[in-house]
Amino acid sequence: MVREVINIHVGQAGVQMGNSVWELYCLEHGIKPDGYMAEGMSVHDDSFNTHFSETGSGRHVPRVVFVDLEPGVIGEIKTGPYRKLYNPDCLIDNKEDAANNYARGHYTVGRDKIEEVLDRVNRTAEECQGLQGFMIFHSFGGGTGSGFAALLMERLSMEYQKKCKFDFCVYPAPNLSTSVVEPYNAVLSTHATMEHTDLSFMVDNEAIFDICNTLLRVNNPTYTNLNRLVSQVVSSITASLRFPGSLNVDLNEFQTNLVPYPRIHYPLVTYSPIISAEKAQMTALSVNEISLNCFEPQSQMVKCNPRDGSFMAICLLYRGDVTSNDVNKTIQQLRKRRNIKFVDFVSTGFKVGINSTVSKVVEGGDLALVPRSVCMLANTTAIAEAWARLDAKFELMYQKRAFVHWYVGEGMEEAEFADAKEDLMTLIADYHEVAQEGDPADMGGDDEY
Repeated sequence: MVREVINIHVGQAGVQMGNSVWELYCLEHGIKPDGYMAEGMSVHDDSFNTHFSETGSGRHVPRVVFVDLEPGVIGEIKTGPYRKLYNPDCLIDNKEDAANNYARGHYTVGRDKIEEVLDRVNRTAEECQGLQGFMIFHSFGGGTGSGFAALLMERLSMEYQKKCKFDFCVYPAPNLSTSVVEPYNAVLSTHATMEHTDLSFMVDNEAIFDICNTLLRVNNPTYTNLNRLVSQVVSSITASLRFPGSLNVDLNEFQTNLVPYPRIHYPLVTYSPIISAEKAQMTALSVNEISLNCFEPQSQMVKCNPRDGSFMAICLLYRGDVTSNDVNKTIQQLRKRRNIKFVDFVSTGFKVGINSTVSKVVEGGDLALVPRSVCMLANTTAIAEAWARLDAKFELMYQKRAFVHWYVGEGMEEAEFADAKEDLMTLIADYHEVAQEGDPADMGGDDEY
């Protein structure tokens, strides 16, 4: 049975991530920028059905909706190399943008556009036979990415209650910022979406900049460099829906294994090997080595120290030349490491996916083509450190009520700031409570896949 996923890209960050994600999907399925299959590809292979629908003329159209409240970024798609790939009705823009203001994206400008976007999402969903869920890409810091994405998720959770809703969000970096009011937007967006998303995979630009600098030796990374790295993670998560493997993982299984409590659904994302073509020839890249790399702070896509926290669950998604025997041995070794400690109510801790299809890389990109790779999704209490940083920045501005008038002027109640802050404080307290229950010595039990 075909299991489809609809991708929704919201705001500038979401749309730019989308460009890299669809570039990679086309490469993996042998689909050319005009939507037709490349010569030599198997006509019997229907792996593309998860993300593409096939028309009567043989074109493959992405199951996607791009939304931005200003025309610039979507205009680039309409004139870019992939302009013939997308259905023009799925590229939705507006003349008036959200101006880095959550309230404009959620209450005024965004509310005028929401019905058009939902109509397009519903039409795309009607074409699916076995819709698995939605993947929403956006940033926490922008006006459209925070406000409009929150409004869209609220509506999606009402209309598609039983479907998975996975959230890929650009989280405000510790020292890099593209707008002054980023902490406000991020906290308000977190508060509004917490009940409406099943799993949120956070990436922060500073962490990915550092990965590009230190591991790939790219001196001045652009957003394209960053997004191509994120697209490898996105591809790994849906690989088992698209390609055969000895141990496949369904989208629902991620939730079941990674989320111990409904609010604690923000896993830490790492990917390995992140390595340039020159270094790849000098490195063994065994299953053990790439797995251990995932636990190094330099491979993480959010700045925090996992050694300060306890793991609640770890999901390892392998691709390429990997056997279950290699994975078993690796997990036995990982369990013996002192810096990998679990909370005391988890006895197994590891969920594994093995997919035989090797990950592809964009020609001329930074990453090397490797025989095997792994994406780790780890629910750890250490991520509370990132939330605490955000709370401190929010508090700094809010205690002076700086910039608040811009939000209130768009019809938002000032009380929503206090509610959002309280919700974030509760989330941080939830993490601390779970962490205190953890006991590093109590790591017994057998592995369970």
